[in-house]
Amino acid sequence: MSFIALLLALLLEQARPPSASAGIDKLFGQWADWLRHTLDAGDQRHAWTAWGLAVGLPCAVAVLVHWLLWWFGGWLLAMLWSLAVLYATLGFRRFSHHFTGIRDALSTGDDDLARELLRQWQGELDPHMPRTEIVRHVIEHSALSAHRHVFGVIAWFSVLAALGLGPAGALLFRLSALLSKAWRVVPSALDVDAAQCSSALQLVTTTAWQRVDWAPARMTALSFAVVGNFEDAVDAWRQDANHFPNANDGVVLAATAGAINVRLGGVGLRQAVSDSLDTDPVVEPTSGREPEVAHLRSMVGLVWRAVVMWMVLLALLSLARLLG
Repeated sequence: MSFIALLLALLLEQARPPSASAGIDKLFGQWADWLRHTLDAGDQRHAWTAWGLAVGLPCAVAVLVHWLLWWFGGWLLAMLWSLAVLYATLGFRRFSHHFTGIRDALSTGDDDLARELLRQWQGELDPHMPRTEIVRHVIEHSALSAHRHVFGVIAWFSVLAALGLGPAGALLFRLSALLSKAWRVVPSALDVDAAQCSSALQLVTTTAWQRVDWAPARMTALSFAVVGNFEDAVDAWRQDANHFPNANDGVVLAATAGAINVRLGGVGLRQAVSDSLDTDPVVEPTSGREPEVAHLRSMVGLVWRAVVMWMVLLALLSLARLLG
């Protein structure tokens, strides 16, 4: 049942992408803001309570609805509920249009347009960024976006669904990722409301996200290694993962670099790996070739092969459960 829900969600998301403005991001943002205003008292006890309510309560509701639908309506209604939650939490189309636009601009030699599209995607950047750095940024952001929007959601969903918790895993991962940004606010004189997010709340949110993301990040890295250049990906994972300021992101990016033989990190890495930091990091680059436009095609192939591998694996596990 979970495999069918996941397959249908991926197909539906490709055919009819969800609207970001009307989706779970907006609703959860309002819920997170209310909890921050209500419970952020500046100490870790209240911060953990706020985080638990922000993420735990929606997950508990998802499990309860799943059980009620299964009990009163059977597996079909429960599967449709999982499909609805997955449709709201995962998908390539949440970031792929940014990737496609930048790739097309680079392919036609319009570096200025590529820089502008990258700025719209990820915020402020060097207006004189060279072509290799544009490609480096796109690969880094795409690898992390694929992990946060697709592979991490699939990983947690598959594990908790196997335990009878329905789509709670998908919500757990996605809401934790959203909260790590919503409550990581750098105080600014121009934004009085942002300054109300205490350091304790930011610390708790970052810690919780690192714990939730620990296993999925390594599963994503392993997937990239299996469908890419395995030996180089594993070697980069071992040698270069600690070059990045965020440990989990470092694992994903190092494996990506080795899998497609591209140099990542260095001065080109900014916002993608600094979700828990208040400053832009400067990190050591990985080994590999200088980024080229051809690497973007390699990145697309890497991600899609990993998706196919996940789906085949889940299909075999589902079949084994049915036959067993």
